[in-house]
Amino acid sequence: MSKKDISRRSFLKGTAAAGASLAAASLLPRITMAEDEPTSEFKWERGVFTDEETGWQLCDLETGELNLEGRGANGANAAVAAGTPWAAKAGLDVLKKGGNAVDAAAAVAFAISVTEPQASGIGGGGFMTMRAADGTINFINFRECAPELCDQSFWPVVQDPETGRYSVVGGANGKGGRAIGVPGTVAGMAYAVEKFGSLPLADAVQPAIDLCENGFYIGPTTGVSLESAYTNIVAYPEFASIYTLPEEAADELGRFTYFTGDLFKNTQQAKALKLIQEQGRDGFYKGELQDAMIKASNKYGGVFQPKDFEEYEADLREPVQGTFMGKTVISSPLPSSGGTCIIQLLNVLEAFGVDKLKEYGHNSVEYIHVLSEAMKLVYSDRSKYLAANTEDALVKALMDKEYAKYLASLIKMDSCLTPEAHDPFQYEHQDTTSFAVADKDGNIVCVTFTINGYFGSYVAPDGYGFLLNNEMADYDSNPNSPNAIGKAKYPLSSMSPTIVLNEDGSPFLAIGSPGGATIIVAVLQIILDTVLFGMDMQEAVEQPRIADNASANLRYETRIPQETIDALVALGHKVTPYSGDWDRSSGSCQGVLYAADGTLHGGADPRRDNKAFAF
Repeated sequence: MSKKDISRRSFLKGTAAAGASLAAASLLPRITMAEDEPTSEFKWERGVFTDEETGWQLCDLETGELNLEGRGANGANAAVAAGTPWAAKAGLDVLKKGGNAVDAAAAVAFAISVTEPQASGIGGGGFMTMRAADGTINFINFRECAPELCDQSFWPVVQDPETGRYSVVGGANGKGGRAIGVPGTVAGMAYAVEKFGSLPLADAVQPAIDLCENGFYIGPTTGVSLESAYTNIVAYPEFASIYTLPEEAADELGRFTYFTGDLFKNTQQAKALKLIQEQGRDGFYKGELQDAMIKASNKYGGVFQPKDFEEYEADLREPVQGTFMGKTVISSPLPSSGGTCIIQLLNVLEAFGVDKLKEYGHNSVEYIHVLSEAMKLVYSDRSKYLAANTEDALVKALMDKEYAKYLASLIKMDSCLTPEAHDPFQYEHQDTTSFAVADKDGNIVCVTFTINGYFGSYVAPDGYGFLLNNEMADYDSNPNSPNAIGKAKYPLSSMSPTIVLNEDGSPFLAIGSPGGATIIVAVLQIILDTVLFGMDMQEAVEQPRIADNASANLRYETRIPQETIDALVALGHKVTPYSGDWDRSSGSCQGVLYAADGTLHGGADPRRDNKAFAF
């Protein structure tokens, strides 16, 4: 089956909403709006992102099929790969105007807040891995944290008597005010631009304001997410005020919310962005916007105080580093488990034997079996040992190459492991959206940030056009877990913005992905595809993926041949297919690779609305 044959969710046609007839739509309840009138200016116009220079389009206007071709871009000077073409263009324009990679990254982050609101934005948080042209490495933590008035009694928790697993009653850790952590994105971008940028923060915010005021065509990934979020749009009127059509338009079109292909203007978020543009980080963490976030959160059960926002700080941390086949791998430290797990996985696979993996062949039965077994081992260790405050000695032990040799020795080619954690101290010598920006001088910024679940907590500060995260769901509901909730504590993450350097220290790759716990294995497979198998950036992000973890359930995209899957089942693997050939749950990688001739190759994942641009 060719890539062009892959069918996607259809656009809205005429007056009927995708997935619901006009008659069905008329039975849905009227949405009760927030006190203020909706500020999203409505003009009925349908369209699709189209690149002015090449004519490339994100999707087919009539069928809604995502365009699986033309996602990558190569350039001599710089490349940007991001979650939406609008955001990638914002970053590229800042570079062309003389900004550096950090300025461009901030522009991408703010633009994504507007154009990919279901996955990320100024109401969330994340991590930035950076490499300057002079070889200096930095890592910025802007992860969300719990409010101060928060402890292990924050949610009612029950334990299943049969499985022993804990869960939060009513899913209160996933939606509403008690799901929200203190947002970090604005603090992170402001810190990065002030310390490492070359332009004022206001310049980085401007492209996002332009998108809010001039509008953009909603892409298929956001459109489908809005369609499936209707129940929560009804439940949270501030959310509804952003994405609900004016009454006359709703009656005419037979639906209540914006969907794929609609021209959308978010003048509410423009108001929030202008406060940041004018006042910097204080425009977000103090004053009217702080008041609005506290009011919205606490309306739905939150416990925020002004000090939770005023005292929040992004900070510099030492990234984790490892090696694979002579290359240096630099990735996210705690509070993300991502970097630690990626390096541990690479160590195990290197100890098993890269020559054997090459001989097995990419995505062969044997290759997938070894990857699956390594994933089980590492995710078992992650579950037992890693939390935001895990001791450095333990983290180093998990990444130790002698420990990796022991784990690799457990992998047998004729049987499957039962996942269990092991003791790394026997061998101790002493984590949404992602984007990448890189230039010819070797300045690299890789960012992964999120509001966690689609549309986060569903809570929006009234009149400001963005959603607050539900990052509190990343805590383990088991009160005995190292990742249990605690006041002002960071929840464990899998986000893994990663940079790979050549043996001589020159840049080779920047890669990251959204996708919750699958981030780790998505980034791992891109590193293997490029380093071990020599693939180009775009070729690597398009490969079918697998994922496994401590639950020993091998998930796979259905482009992997059925005979391969049958052979894995015969070996003892429990398998579950993803929902199709190109499943966004398997990760959505954006990266830039430095080719041997010096060209920068930007790669953007076809599984979502991603695009790379270069010049």
